[in-house]
Amino acid sequence: MTAERVAVVARAAAAVEARLSGRRPAVAIVLGSGLGQLAERITDPLRIPYDAIPGFHVPTVVGHKGELVVGTLGGRTVVAQSGRFHMYEGHSADEAALPVRLFAVLGVQTLIVTNAAGGIRRTFGPGTVMLIRDHLNLTARSPLVGQALPGEERFPDMSAAYDPELGRAARQVATEQGLPLEEGVYAGLLGPTYETPAEVRMLERLGADAVGMSTVIEVIAARARGLRCLGFSTITNAAAGISAAPLSHAEVMEVAAQVGERLGRIVAGVIAATA
Repeated sequence: MTAERVAVVARAAAAVEARLSGRRPAVAIVLGSGLGQLAERITDPLRIPYDAIPGFHVPTVVGHKGELVVGTLGGRTVVAQSGRFHMYEGHSADEAALPVRLFAVLGVQTLIVTNAAGGIRRTFGPGTVMLIRDHLNLTARSPLVGQALPGEERFPDMSAAYDPELGRAARQVATEQGLPLEEGVYAGLLGPTYETPAEVRMLERLGADAVGMSTVIEVIAARARGLRCLGFSTITNAAAGISAAPLSHAEVMEVAAQVGERLGRIVAGVIAATA
């Protein structure tokens, strides 16, 4: 089983490396629902569709394009994952973590994760950008279950899962550009249902400021590989019970698209500032 897990990563890496023409990305960016436009900021782009990468799945969710985009952003070579494949689509935690493991093999040292999330903190309105300070993994899943893969820590330290230095850089960039940036704790749930009002009240009591259906598995895998992590949530709606309005994916997409330009400026600024 472990040999097969290693082989899946190796096949994916070989397929991508064959297309890179010598490019070596140092930063990977995972683009959440409605945030695919961030990939349009990448110059001299090389696009690799997921169906050309062994082990990758074509996303079934609107707002997740299904390609890797390699190019330049903030003066550095980056790879953007335009679209996730989620566990709620029927994939395992191992499969959800495959892109991160691929990035590590390619030589990526920094992982920037973005997501669309529901706002739990009462002061978070639609369009708020939240720097992720910490997370709650409430998916009951982990990509590290089973024998440790080569290059991964058996018990990675998660006390600073989101790199403090990168967080300071993000706050500095936002201040310099006059862009509002909040900070808080992200709760990752399995989905695909939105949370009930009772569940949102529980999450609020647990200390969560935002809730979504991604990110935590990727960060766990990244920390096991020694990657530095930076995370952002785009608050697209108030979570159930915080607002009386019904929740919809269309609303998520609309607000995320509106905020994408602002978040893109912060991400590009951080990459440039930490080169």
